[in-house]
Amino acid sequence: MIREKAQPITLTLEDRSIKRVFALSFLIGFIFWFLAAFRHFLLQSNAFDLGLFDQWVWLQSVGEPPYSSMTGLHLMADHGAWLLYIPAFLYKIQPSIHWLLATQSFSLSFTSLPLWMLCKQKGLNNRKSWLICCLWWLQPVVFNVNIFDFHPEVWAMPLLAFSYLSIRANKNFLWIFLIFIILGTRDGLVLLTLGLGFEQILRRNFTRGISVILLSSSWLLFLNNILYPLLNQGKGSIMAVSRYSYLGNSLEEILFKIITNPIIIFQSIDWSGSIFYLIILFLPFIFFLRSSSLIVLSASIPLLLTNILSDSFSQRTLIHHYSLPIIMILVVASIDGMAQSNIKSEISIRNRYLWILLTWSLLAKPLFFIGPYLSRISLIQSAHEAFSLIKSDSSILTTSYLAPHLTQRSQITFPRDTKDINSIDIYDVILLNPLDPGWQSDRKIQEEYLSKARLEGWDCKEWSNGQELCISD
Repeated sequence: MIREKAQPITLTLEDRSIKRVFALSFLIGFIFWFLAAFRHFLLQSNAFDLGLFDQWVWLQSVGEPPYSSMTGLHLMADHGAWLLYIPAFLYKIQPSIHWLLATQSFSLSFTSLPLWMLCKQKGLNNRKSWLICCLWWLQPVVFNVNIFDFHPEVWAMPLLAFSYLSIRANKNFLWIFLIFIILGTRDGLVLLTLGLGFEQILRRNFTRGISVILLSSSWLLFLNNILYPLLNQGKGSIMAVSRYSYLGNSLEEILFKIITNPIIIFQSIDWSGSIFYLIILFLPFIFFLRSSSLIVLSASIPLLLTNILSDSFSQRTLIHHYSLPIIMILVVASIDGMAQSNIKSEISIRNRYLWILLTWSLLAKPLFFIGPYLSRISLIQSAHEAFSLIKSDSSILTTSYLAPHLTQRSQITFPRDTKDINSIDIYDVILLNPLDPGWQSDRKIQEEYLSKARLEGWDCKEWSNGQELCISD
């Protein structure tokens, strides 16, 4: 492979252009935030994951041990996301779940700034640079992830774009620093940073590649073998390992089986589903990629393989966050492709805009706001009436979709079984709706809890839509 010629980081951009990028990024970020907040208002957010992260950050902000009452896990034992300590300072100013939603939305929208700089670093004119920004803003995965609860690795997207900017300008220490910050958003991004290391090796930048591979591997081993067991009484491990149980019961077993029997990878793949996933993932980029894009795309191989091999179908959709880093790599590869291609006519540029809009309309989920997301609109008023009757320090059992509205407390969970039904006195409040039991629950489970509360003399209030609030005396 030929080494990529280093380019300086271009910070002296045209003032008018960069101001326009900034202004449009702010507007798009506000729209993204509004949509995420509106979905939350419509009772479509969930205990997993928005409620989880809200409780962790709130507990840290008030000085309590940040252990989730819904999973029993420490904040750092979920995905090793030490960057979650930062919004805890914002919660001290004002404890609001919108800190998470807003920072996610603006991280996605303002990723356009380093992408614009990357375009200029590659010598693209303003028309092509705007095209790349729109390619990012109108990615179906970007839109879908923004409205699908909250995931801290979204914060890594502008950092990832800046990491490409720094490495291409030979800012090695800055690059390593950015890789370290990226790893602090989620343990699964080790696969991303390993891919970035392999890309540098393909470019014959061996010192860079080996350095980031060693950093990534060391962080993974530290989390899996030291931090997670320490925080979870020796039971901790990388949570995602369970999605590859057919390969082994631990990270070491899975790696050993893949190394000693690599043919198992091909035997385990759901080829039809995986091919469809790859088609919809790459579809928006087919008019942007060129041969010069291939070496950039090599960084996505570890993430692509793990998504394809996973037992969880959610890793092969454009709804969840698992594909977001791959999309970022594809956009960077598109910048290289645009630099190689000879696109000069307005028609060619216009046709690419039309293609971006077409793929967004086919694969993004804006119509959910006039369909599935309106399914609980009749529950909103009664839910807020119930919220007003609950004390801020009450221990709560509630439905998964009401949980994120109440997670700023020490004890809250949602009913997945009836294992503690004979000791419901561990709760102060039960707020359920058997007619709409929510995720991982069902009507029978919720009716049993409510019946038990009424038998024990709890003060219960019912609404005509099936919601019932029971408060212990």
